[in-house]
Amino acid sequence: MEQNGSEQLEQWRRKGLSESGIAYTVAALGGMILSYILAAISSAVGGEGSAEKNWYLYLAYLMPQLAIFGAVAVYFFRSKEPVRAPFQKTHPKYFLVALLMEFGLLFSLSELNGLFISGLGKLGYSSGGVAVPDLAGWNLLPALLVIGLLPAVFEETLFRGIIVRKMHGGGWGLAASVLLSGALFSLFHGKPEQTIYQFLCGACFSLIVLRAGSVLPTMLAHFLNNALILTLTSLGFGDLRASLPLWGYLVLVITSAVCFLGALVYLIFFDKRGNQKGGVKDGLFFFLAAGGGILLCAVEWIAVLVMGFTGA
Repeated sequence: MEQNGSEQLEQWRRKGLSESGIAYTVAALGGMILSYILAAISSAVGGEGSAEKNWYLYLAYLMPQLAIFGAVAVYFFRSKEPVRAPFQKTHPKYFLVALLMEFGLLFSLSELNGLFISGLGKLGYSSGGVAVPDLAGWNLLPALLVIGLLPAVFEETLFRGIIVRKMHGGGWGLAASVLLSGALFSLFHGKPEQTIYQFLCGACFSLIVLRAGSVLPTMLAHFLNNALILTLTSLGFGDLRASLPLWGYLVLVITSAVCFLGALVYLIFFDKRGNQKGGVKDGLFFFLAAGGGILLCAVEWIAVLVMGFTGA
């Protein structure tokens, strides 16, 4: 009987790895299909220049979130896992840790990513930038919903609430779960110039979730990150380096770096919850299921990189 229970547990863990991999592929494939549909509708209805219109920009931000929502729905339907599983109550300290971590990611590590982008530029890479809809006045409110809240809910649920939780629950080591989930998160966004920043955000948020046992702290941090960027842009402070005096900007970056390092040191050396050594146990179950999504995202990432260097 004991051996039977052990075999059932292994099957459950492997099933969790497979289902989370399928969810990644569904999100990647769904996002690509919806983006092509949007492009076709835009071409047929809006004509030239429609990609710069507010309705198009909102839909462009909405499509990936609809794909992720679909992937999450498929996961919970197929796995029969309770929807509330990723959203457990947790100690309030993790909300503070998540906010400190996000403060550091937003200001100090975005500066590091800026250096990375500058390095790419010297090699001939040209970033297309990030287009956002009109944020003036009350236009900020729908942006906070579509660009701020929805990604915070859906992306955290998929990447941290499902994928990294199933990696760790499937017997993967803490470091392997955190680093690989961060890489998948970065790859999914398909923006070479944001690779370092997205990877670090994904890895750090994964670490918080595995310590907290819940995605709620990272949902809050994710939303506040998006909301703060949108609000600053709406108020004309999108480029803080240009908006603040040099000493003020340096104080902001140094303070955020201290907050980031303090949160990271606490999570790695003082909080031992969820510690688990090991590598990628039964990784074939995950990567076979996620392989299609990884391939699609990798092709998109490479295509954007090539276009950035060729100016296409």
